[in-house]
Amino acid sequence: MRMLFKKAIPCLALVFSCSFALMGSTAHAEIINYAEKGRPEDPGLELLQEDPHDIILFKESAGGGWVKTRLLDLPGRSMPSSPKGQLKFRVIGIETKDFVAKWDDVEMIDFWEKRLERETADRIKNGDFTGAYPFLAVLIRDYPSRPNLRTLRSEFLMRDAGSRYNKGEIGPALAMLEELHRYAPEYKTQAVLAAISMMTDGLMKKLMEENKLELAQKLLARLEKDYLGKSLTSIKKWNQIFLKMAEERQAGAIAALKAENFREARRLSRESIYLKPTIPNGKELVRKIDEIYPLVNVGVLQTAKDLDPTRLDNWAARRAGRLMYRVLFEMKGAGPEGGEYEFLFGETELSPDRMKFSMLLMPEKLEPPLNGVDGFFIADRLAARVSPQSDVYFSPWAAALKAVGLDGPKQIDCILRRPNVLPSALLQMTVDGSWFGGKEGEPTGDYRRDVVEGDLIRYTLVGEQRTASQPREIVEIRTESASEGVAKLLKGEVDVLDQLFPADAVRLESNRKIRVARYPLPSVHMLVPCSDHAFLAERTFRRALVYGTNREDILAGELLESLEVPGCQVLSGPFPAGIENNDPLGYAYDKTIAPRRYEPRLAKLLMTMNANQLEATANRKKEKPPELKPIRLAFPPENLSRSACEAIKSQWELLELKVELVELPVGEAFPKPGTADLAYVAAAVWEPIIDARRVLGPEGMAGSTDQLVGLGLRRLEESKNWKDARDRLLDLHFISHHELPVIPLWQLVDSYAYNRNLLGVGSEIVSLYQNAEKWRLSQ
Repeated sequence: MRMLFKKAIPCLALVFSCSFALMGSTAHAEIINYAEKGRPEDPGLELLQEDPHDIILFKESAGGGWVKTRLLDLPGRSMPSSPKGQLKFRVIGIETKDFVAKWDDVEMIDFWEKRLERETADRIKNGDFTGAYPFLAVLIRDYPSRPNLRTLRSEFLMRDAGSRYNKGEIGPALAMLEELHRYAPEYKTQAVLAAISMMTDGLMKKLMEENKLELAQKLLARLEKDYLGKSLTSIKKWNQIFLKMAEERQAGAIAALKAENFREARRLSRESIYLKPTIPNGKELVRKIDEIYPLVNVGVLQTAKDLDPTRLDNWAARRAGRLMYRVLFEMKGAGPEGGEYEFLFGETELSPDRMKFSMLLMPEKLEPPLNGVDGFFIADRLAARVSPQSDVYFSPWAAALKAVGLDGPKQIDCILRRPNVLPSALLQMTVDGSWFGGKEGEPTGDYRRDVVEGDLIRYTLVGEQRTASQPREIVEIRTESASEGVAKLLKGEVDVLDQLFPADAVRLESNRKIRVARYPLPSVHMLVPCSDHAFLAERTFRRALVYGTNREDILAGELLESLEVPGCQVLSGPFPAGIENNDPLGYAYDKTIAPRRYEPRLAKLLMTMNANQLEATANRKKEKPPELKPIRLAFPPENLSRSACEAIKSQWELLELKVELVELPVGEAFPKPGTADLAYVAAAVWEPIIDARRVLGPEGMAGSTDQLVGLGLRRLEESKNWKDARDRLLDLHFISHHELPVIPLWQLVDSYAYNRNLLGVGSEIVSLYQNAEKWRLSQ
């Protein structure tokens, strides 16, 4: 055979030798597939770039040398114990010709998989774990049944973990050891568990030093579960440490309770069970403190500066205002024909022809001081709402009311100029102290603002509790971001989150300890002009901004994080579209009007046209054309609005516009005059039949003086029935879509979340504090 092979070599020498380019390099290396003497060189890691092959090494008595062959088909992929006859093979590079050699001439065969094992073992022995890994990976992939593979893989994990630990990489080292114990629990069991215990101890110390208590607790809880019944000394050690910390806080809570420092007692008792949920009497102590002094912590993105439960454009003012003030007609939910309202002093009736709206006072069912208000006083307030000189003047009510009459001190009859579909919505008036003989603006709700400490505001209960469990304090804690609020909720630092990022709401729904609920009414997000910026005053320029804003991309990518959230959608007008198809909440939204698409080229064209129009107008008047000044875009100081405005800014800058972002002070939702040109507003347009003027009217947010908008508002207020109202709202939607008094963006379905230990929050609530007097903490 050797002679046969040697005869073939001269004519095949060029075929046996080939070159190839190394990936990522211009250098070339030769792969030699045979040699007449010596042994093949070690290619190192480049071996993995070669096709799988075996190497036959010939005896010196047969002339020596070696050859690379395709994988040999031998039983058990090993040399026969007593080989006889000939060995048939194919040489790498010569795929069409078979060669043979006498078994007596073969010194040994270096099988491919054994070579991989040898390379892996040598590199592990030399501490070259980066080099060993790809060889080991090929073995695991192609030869998972090799008898030595389990030991080889275990040795790799053990020694690499030790190397990483010595470099200070405790986390990765621990992960490798745990993988080793799961993969081969029989491998050096005691040594592996001892190493896991040592590394766990080091990692726990590091987490505690970095004040990452939550991660430390999660790690300890997982280790207890994974290594139940196994001797990990670190578990026992850290359980004792956490128990000692929990006992110290429990003792502090008991001392604070005796001193009637209920806030401190509450904090320490909760920290105690957070550190060690199984601490004896832990939950009982928390329950006792909650019964004595119920207190609820609420995580908010914005604390309130102004307090107004009827505010359209300020989420925080609307939320906190509900604690501080009562409202003459409070919206409690949504019905098939607009909102459902509750009369503070009794009940209401609307005549069949919708021309007479009666309020029936029921003082016998009311508590002081509500039972002291009579019909004469309320009638005076309703009349004041008609007078333009009054602070409470509301033009839609003035246009609707013909006369106010009294049928005794307990019944007020409002005679209307024309049939009105929802007169109660016109009377969402804040009831302050002046209604009860106090000062104007004085709070009338159950709570008063007590302490303001940076990002923390305490609202304390005034008077006696309505129920035994009603919170004595509601503490609002402002978080820098929605994600920080979620972290605080999961750690138990807050009991409720009043507003969630839509993506966070989806993720939290799977948490068993947290309940996520959606507010029934979506918020409408828009950009509202708020200055005399010459270009923004032009409809053509505003239209260019719409075409230059990829609203779908911002909503889906930035705000929803690519998650599907029903009800969240881009809008074509300033009214909510409802959450589902044929949703009565969308009674003002015309679904046949599609939102304008993102077309930046058209946006540039419209901007050029607008500039030319302004220049032509200025030339006719022999004036200097207005300069396109930077657009100041204001937004509330919370990360949802910030993310949206940063994305809008980036897209407008592609149109060669200069944009300046203006972050509003905490508690403010609309910029002061002269500080911005556009305001990002998340508005509660829950009752479009009334809120249309509050958004679009001359005295509303947009301050629009557009004649078509004004005509649409007047015709809406003259509606005699729901069909008229809906038809005219659809007309107003059409007008707003074309005139763009505001730039519509999208609607979001807002959610809130709370710990399941907090009972009585309710569902389908319009405002977070709608049922605050019924809240109850349990353990």
